[in-house]
Amino acid sequence: TSVLRSELLRIIECKELPLISGQNCDPYATVCLAGPARSDQKKTKVKKKTSNPYFEETFFFEVTRSSSYSKKSHFQVEEEDIEKLEIKVDLWNNENLAQDVFLGETRVPVKILQSDHIHKAWYLLQPKGTGSKSKSDDLGQLRLKLHYIEDTVLPSACYTPLCNLLLKSPDVKPISASAAHILGDIFRERYEAVLPMVRLLLYHNRFVPFVSAVAALELDNTQEANTIFRGNSLATRCIDDMMKIVGKSYLAVTLKPVIDEICESNKTCEIDPIKLKEGDNVEVNKENLQVYVQKVFSSITQSSSNCPPLMCDVFRSLRHLACKRFPGDPHVQYSAVSSFVFLRFFAVAVLSPHSFQLRSHHPDPEIARTLTLISKTIQTLGSWGSLSKKLSSFKESYMYDFYKSFQEEKCIEKVKKFLDEISSNVSKESSRQEDAVVLKEGEVQKRTQGKKNFSKRNFKKRWLRVTNRELSYHKRKGKEALCTISVKNIQAVEKLDESAFNRKNMFQVVLSEKPLYVQAGNCVEASEWLEILGQVSRCNEGRLTTYHPSNYTAGAWQCCKNQSSNAPGCKPCTITMLANLQLDIDCDREAERIFSLLSSNESKLQNMEGQHIFMSC
Repeated sequence: TSVLRSELLRIIECKELPLISGQNCDPYATVCLAGPARSDQKKTKVKKKTSNPYFEETFFFEVTRSSSYSKKSHFQVEEEDIEKLEIKVDLWNNENLAQDVFLGETRVPVKILQSDHIHKAWYLLQPKGTGSKSKSDDLGQLRLKLHYIEDTVLPSACYTPLCNLLLKSPDVKPISASAAHILGDIFRERYEAVLPMVRLLLYHNRFVPFVSAVAALELDNTQEANTIFRGNSLATRCIDDMMKIVGKSYLAVTLKPVIDEICESNKTCEIDPIKLKEGDNVEVNKENLQVYVQKVFSSITQSSSNCPPLMCDVFRSLRHLACKRFPGDPHVQYSAVSSFVFLRFFAVAVLSPHSFQLRSHHPDPEIARTLTLISKTIQTLGSWGSLSKKLSSFKESYMYDFYKSFQEEKCIEKVKKFLDEISSNVSKESSRQEDAVVLKEGEVQKRTQGKKNFSKRNFKKRWLRVTNRELSYHKRKGKEALCTISVKNIQAVEKLDESAFNRKNMFQVVLSEKPLYVQAGNCVEASEWLEILGQVSRCNEGRLTTYHPSNYTAGAWQCCKNQSSNAPGCKPCTITMLANLQLDIDCDREAERIFSLLSSNESKLQNMEGQHIFMSC
């Protein structure tokens, strides 16, 4: 059993800070988790010329992690040292060229938070080294909010039934009867319930089939094409969380350079006549804003090659489902995707870059206003791709005039091209033929399918070739295919035990009828085949969750001795993670959070008529 603790600290504001040389100071705060060992120090943004700064910045600390956690950058302490830990906040005056001046400090022992998990209070700032001992000097006050999270995580085996139940959700018909959907229904208003579920599904490569099924259910209940995915539904919450987890580096590559430029150049962009300051030139401001919008818009519409494959898989599924639901609407294929990638991803990141780690601090009010105008414009330009808005629909006259400066047809063309690239091969499908891309080919030994003996005659040299569309084998390179298999029909790609045919470096391509047994030239080749075939078939609807690591012969599976040739696999399939997707997910901790939520709401489960799916828990 591991006890995992984390600390969320929000520095809200200070008041009555002392004057420096008779003038207001330029304060900032540093914060650290202090104790027998010490974590990295973190810092707020400097506030200019004020004795009552409003920070509203949040910091996260891992207090302890399980012994299996390998990231050394996280703060780690022994169980008995918890009593000695404290949150230490120092206030400083920024002196630019000179040494910064210490203003005061406060310390909060972690142990007081073990009984009061959410702690809000004003603290008197103290001289250095005195902690919370009051002094006569009036150094000002600091308001903090601390959120302490403690999870008692049991061994992995304890969560296996619950995890298996959740991971089977994509296969449950109807999807509304699945464990994951019921979890979302019970905790409809609680964000923290959906996030651990999304993390588990992502880690085990079950997210795409689940969210596709949930989105299909939502679309069945949607009557108008122009209202799809507008509400705060289980599908939209799951996809929002997925994009935040999977799309971090995509946002950084796409938006961070231009966001940094906007924040650091600090050009005025206000175009609302009511909010203009004295001396502002609205035409200059409009030109500044237009330059920024064009840079952000171009960065987004030229970023399709960096869009994570998992996000593309989800967008492709949404597009297909929307077209199926509203076959007579030519624009719904775009609005289904733009409602997420523009409205819920890029526009939100532009509006609040610090929340997506694009900036370290909350922007100043003037910069925040500029980002708001850019975000609003990006939402509108993104919606143009679906032709769901016209210029005449804008309420503000100043925004109407601003949008007229953009060439609508060119913007529509760029948006649609971008949406096509991240969600489908529509432009190629229109010609009824998608260009096949060869992913790997080479000489292998292939076992003849259906043979019962193990003689060498049943293994023949073949040229194996896999593209983004099909797997085929040929007598020799350049010859016509002896057999062609659509990659959509691949149910699993797994290693085969050496004992199956007394051969090394073997793998199997599991199909609905009979598996294809292949021997690669060496272990490196075998790994490459497994990786590529696994990637190209990872989102197939018929993917299996279990497989047989040996063959069926003499009336039984040699791995588990089950005599039924149709028996489900006896070993879990390998989780095929995307090559460029690295997830730092502690599955036991996520399972514990779900288990705790379910345990504390047992009465809600018992009141759900006809829902017996959780009985096995």
